[in-house]
Amino acid sequence: MHGVLIIDKPPDVTSHDVVARARRILGERRIGHTGTLDPFATGVLVILVGRATRLAQFLSGLDKEYEAIIRLGYATDTGDRTGTPLPTENTPTAKRLKWSEKQLREALASLTGEIDQVPPMYSAKKRQGERLYELARRGETVERAPVRVCVHEFEAINPGARMIKDNRDGTYDMETRVICSSGTYVRSLAEDLGRRLGVGAHLAELRRTRVGGFDLGRAVTLDDLQVGFAEDALGTVLLSPSSALSQLPFMHLTDDDERKARHGMEVEVEGSDWADGTHVRMCDAHGELIAIGDFHADRKHLHPRVVLAESR
Repeated sequence: MHGVLIIDKPPDVTSHDVVARARRILGERRIGHTGTLDPFATGVLVILVGRATRLAQFLSGLDKEYEAIIRLGYATDTGDRTGTPLPTENTPTAKRLKWSEKQLREALASLTGEIDQVPPMYSAKKRQGERLYELARRGETVERAPVRVCVHEFEAINPGARMIKDNRDGTYDMETRVICSSGTYVRSLAEDLGRRLGVGAHLAELRRTRVGGFDLGRAVTLDDLQVGFAEDALGTVLLSPSSALSQLPFMHLTDDDERKARHGMEVEVEGSDWADGTHVRMCDAHGELIAIGDFHADRKHLHPRVVLAESR
């Protein structure tokens, strides 16, 4: 069994928990994901099954899309609703502030494009082999180098006068949509938006709606997966490796070239204008993915980078 699952992660479970349950349902040891979601977050989680785990490097850097509710009024130590509220003595509360539509739009726009973002302390980034969140839980704070990320879109879902909702408790909620590069922390965007507006802020809700070409329309719940496996209908939820990498160009292999690819040998390519280093799906006559190859423009050859099919 091998392929790609698009799971709609439920709230209040870790990405590791989702992988563990999928492993139990399918009875397959080789299962992994291409990028975590925070426990409180929901939405698209890309799961690789069997030999498809070898494809992680081609799926881990895809752009992501989110729907996020940003709460203006106070910050937390984690940047999201799971954290402890921070003191507000030096930070204006939302109760004392009013924002015009122009101010809100300018604040959102100032956080789009290429920006330098400092990873949160409560993140899975490593420092000297230890996760930052492990240090944070011990009460430690360390310097973190900023990372260049790209926020393609950051906008309010409800435009105009309905851009923010008054919660009547001194806080306001703004529903936003974010499209960003891999590695972007939406929690940090929420905090930075608050700073632009002169108020503490944190992430109240987060739902990932898309990873690359995988959106919620293609996602299944863990219960759906359980039913599909019990009814021997996994073909309706398990994507083939080739279709999961549809963003990559492909070529059909002759029988001789297929044999070479299965053994990791180079294959000659004719009439291609791919750029040097392009990753290419190498498929057999039936469309099954045999390998992912790197194109060498000078020699007009494809060199198998990752071989999925077994040699024979």
